[in-house]
Amino acid sequence: MTDIATLQNQILSAIETADTPDALESVRIDALGKQGSVSALLKTLGQMSPEERQVQGPVINGLREAVTNGIAAKKATLETAILNQRLATERLDMTLPAPEAPRGTVHPVSQVMDELAEIFADMGFAVAEGPEIEDDWHNFSALNIPETHPARAMHDTFYFPDKDAEGRSMLLRTHTSPVQIRTMTSQEPPIRIIAPGRVYRSDSDATHTPMFHQIEGLVIDKGIHLGHLKWTLETFLRAYFERDDVVLRLRPSYFPFTEPSVEVDVGYSVVKGKRVIGGSEGWMEVLGSGMVHRRVIEACGLDPDVWQGFAFGTGVDRLAMLKYGMDDLRAFFDGDNRWLQHYGFNALDVPTLSGGVGA
Repeated sequence: MTDIATLQNQILSAIETADTPDALESVRIDALGKQGSVSALLKTLGQMSPEERQVQGPVINGLREAVTNGIAAKKATLETAILNQRLATERLDMTLPAPEAPRGTVHPVSQVMDELAEIFADMGFAVAEGPEIEDDWHNFSALNIPETHPARAMHDTFYFPDKDAEGRSMLLRTHTSPVQIRTMTSQEPPIRIIAPGRVYRSDSDATHTPMFHQIEGLVIDKGIHLGHLKWTLETFLRAYFERDDVVLRLRPSYFPFTEPSVEVDVGYSVVKGKRVIGGSEGWMEVLGSGMVHRRVIEACGLDPDVWQGFAFGTGVDRLAMLKYGMDDLRAFFDGDNRWLQHYGFNALDVPTLSGGVGA
């Protein structure tokens, strides 16, 4: 007992006199390391008789606990002292001039979002938003995608395991189309909105990520036809790519929430081995669109014989890649500062139609 008490006093004294974290760590290793004095005593417990272990066990474990607590307390004291010393000596001179070029940059996705908002605002569109966690009805059923509809296979959906308080199936929205439904059920036509935002699908490669950005447009009014859709998309794409020679091609397609549905291709030219938007040497798909399905209009409580409309949607990240020459979608979300320094935008590069949306 006397030897253990003496050892405890020696170790605690060494802890107290340790004046650096390295010195304290050395004391810890000498006491609690594999070959440490306290560890050696703990190993002797297995060789004792039950009667001896009953007496010696609490004493040796008490030694280990006292040493462990002592080291923890001393470590906290040393760390506090080091921090206080740094706070006392380090200073930030707020009178220094700001750097000539601000280090912060605007992410290309944010920049393109602003460009799109500027273009569509000039055409009379308002920006609408909705929740990223959606219920099954807004995300699928109201868009003419009932539970047994094969079109659900087109969406690799992230579902939540539990239903909400109202018993609804919840999910991360797979598109921003639920914003269209929420708008049509909350305000009277005529409606002219764009819905930018984050969407989620279980997919990942050079051109797909589990989270990406999408923008959709919706027009609901009387007498709307496919010609209005084509003009809107043509005006939008020419303003966005800042070229008057942008040519569109509409191909029949299928979307459950539009009828008729069309894929929109944009013409491109090959310059120095790279595709450049403009001209018609080839065609590249950029967005999907169509006339809003009668069932969608009915699901929102409107009369499809009175109100018609069109809708369109495209990936914001894809638009950024096409305009600014990026070739891998995954880099958008890596947070690599070198990538942002190369592709990012100055905070004062505010898109304007008069000065150029891509300024």
